[in-house]
Amino acid sequence: MALARNRRRERGVDYWPGFVDALSTLLLAIMFLLTVFVLAQFILSREISGKDEVLNRLNSQIAELTELLALEKSGKQDLEDTLATLQSSLSASESERSRLQQLLASGAGSAEAANSRIGTLSQQLDQEKEVSARALSQVELLNQQIAALRAQIAAVEQALQASEAKDQTSQAKIADLGRRLNVALAQRVQELNRYRSDFFGRLREILSDRENIRIVGDRFVFQSEVLFPSGSSNLNPEGEVEMAKLAAALIDLAKEIPAEINWVLRVDGHTDNVPLLGTGRYADNWELSSARAIAVVKFLISRGVPANRLVAAGFGEFQPIAEGESPEARSQNRRIELKLTER
Repeated sequence: MALARNRRRERGVDYWPGFVDALSTLLLAIMFLLTVFVLAQFILSREISGKDEVLNRLNSQIAELTELLALEKSGKQDLEDTLATLQSSLSASESERSRLQQLLASGAGSAEAANSRIGTLSQQLDQEKEVSARALSQVELLNQQIAALRAQIAAVEQALQASEAKDQTSQAKIADLGRRLNVALAQRVQELNRYRSDFFGRLREILSDRENIRIVGDRFVFQSEVLFPSGSSNLNPEGEVEMAKLAAALIDLAKEIPAEINWVLRVDGHTDNVPLLGTGRYADNWELSSARAIAVVKFLISRGVPANRLVAAGFGEFQPIAEGESPEARSQNRRIELKLTER
């Protein structure tokens, strides 16, 4: 009875590594989202920077045109003042001529002097009329120039409004792109989780119910003793049987997973912290753990699993799942972990 209770306690599921792996997956997803966000922000900043340069150029042109318009208005005002002065002088000359004509009509003795005076006034009047005509012509030219400047300012303002509208459109497109990426990422993660759950369900059915083959979080864990002799990377007959079952499950699952999901089965080799003596085939636990992971991958390839769907990694003794120096802790740390994930 005591032995049975001890075995039930040993077969208890350790949820902590699964929680750690789930948290790691969540962190990877968050890091990917942050990368997408930073990339979107970088593209947006470059787009806005270019728009700012265009806006600054347009604002500078508007300022120059406004200054020219002010100068033209000032020149026009001066010409109008000159024209008013000439018109006043012309009016005075006409009044003087009328007065002299009246004097000529009233006194015949002063006719010669009056005629001379009237001739002089007529010449001055003609000159003032000519100056007035030139001033009117200049005022008309200034009006045309002012109209042209106003048209240029209107065109610049339209270009500025079009640039602002384009900038708003670009920002909306970037925001929509970010939303689409987030939705696509969430869908792919959810879909991969569904196939991972299906994969684990099949492995539960086909693998024997043994204490040294466990499910920890999102990984299948094989104790090294099930697959390899001590200190060796050659699969033993029992390990080949278990790996053949795994290969069959993987091949069936590969037919169902959509091609756009870039999935891989990661095979991680782990050892305990007992140093190798250095006289065997492997110099240290790094080499042993890597060789065991590679041996599993090569066996799965020999049974038909596509090589591009497999990844081998060795961690030595540096990722333990059980603390302590007891034989039980070291046995748990000597393991091969299988994880269905995305490349």
